Amino acid sequence: MWSVDAPISGYCEPRFAAVRDAFVANFAERGEVGAAVSIIVAGEVVVDLVGGWQDEACTIPWQADTLVNFYSVGKALGATLVLQLVDEGVLSLDTRVGEFWPEFAEGGKEAVTVRHALSHQAAVPAIRTLLTDDDLWQWETMTAALAATPAWWPIGTRHAYHTNSYGHLVGEIVRRVTGEMPGARFARLRAERGLDVWFGVPHEEQLRCAEVIWAPRGALAPSVFDGLEGDLLMSALAHFNPPGYSSIGLVNTPEWRASGIPSTSGHGTARGVAAFYAALLGDDPLLSPALLHEASHPQSIGYCPMLNDEMSFGLGFQPTTARRPFSPGPNSFGHFGTGGAVGLADPDTGVALGYVMNHVIPRWQSSRNRALIDTLYTCL
Repeated sequence: MWSVDAPISGYCEPRFAAVRDAFVANFAERGEVGAAVSIIVAGEVVVDLVGGWQDEACTIPWQADTLVNFYSVGKALGATLVLQLVDEGVLSLDTRVGEFWPEFAEGGKEAVTVRHALSHQAAVPAIRTLLTDDDLWQWETMTAALAATPAWWPIGTRHAYHTNSYGHLVGEIVRRVTGEMPGARFARLRAERGLDVWFGVPHEEQLRCAEVIWAPRGALAPSVFDGLEGDLLMSALAHFNPPGYSSIGLVNTPEWRASGIPSTSGHGTARGVAAFYAALLGDDPLLSPALLHEASHPQSIGYCPMLNDEMSFGLGFQPTTARRPFSPGPNSFGHFGTGGAVGLADPDTGVALGYVMNHVIPRWQSSRNRALIDTLYTCL
């Protein structure tokens, strides 16, 4: 479909030459269009490669500073803003959300805690009131609708992946406690740590954004929800209320890139994602070791109706599991994003990895990211 003669550039230590070979093979054999991978081991950059094209027409080469929407990779970054507040003593994991967001404490959600919110147990994976894409650009409209949504299940009885609402839920916790939007608060972290990662890409930076290539381009009509009930209705609303909540029809627009929804519309480079995870493992870590250990290990385990699978959720991070592994390391953790983007850390080996791409395929664990991760571990 696209040219396999993709330009490849960047740095790769000789010891990790097989990773470069796997990256090249992603373009030649696995349909990659544009992508970047960055790997840091024990604080040292060992791989920093970019390749392919920023656009579907394959006319603009991917650059080292090319930004791209990395979808749910942003959930871990957004959750870290909340976890830092826990480290600072401003919150505890078991503080009830209604204590600082009173409107949320209704409809059976009175007992929802920060821990519930971070681990997909808050019972609001979908907003019940039908919204428009114009509403999507209004933060307070979205968070008010989320707060007004009755719990989809009794608190403490199950979990379900908060596919899109996670960003407004976690982001509003940040805003209610600090008075700052999550994008503004993350901007300070970006400046302090040199992380090229954004929640809300300003106009002047959008020139760096790659075009996301994804087959579904049109929004769904409200009638798509007719006749649905229970988990089926919950899942449909979670993905398509507002119609473009999952980015369909909006992903390459200036409004989407600027929207700053931590669950879905975060943008960054592979370098930025890898540097974030390296900053969790370094000498001056973003989180205290004890809290990071808790956040990166299971808080809730069981069947997830959104993902139709048995899932293990940490506090904003996904712990590695046999069915959804990050690396061979039993303590590795991270977060996948739609189409295969991923950020991960492995405390046992000191590995931090970021991989971003623009051709969305309907798997978190794509053949492309698996090839890179598996090959990396043969080189260690």
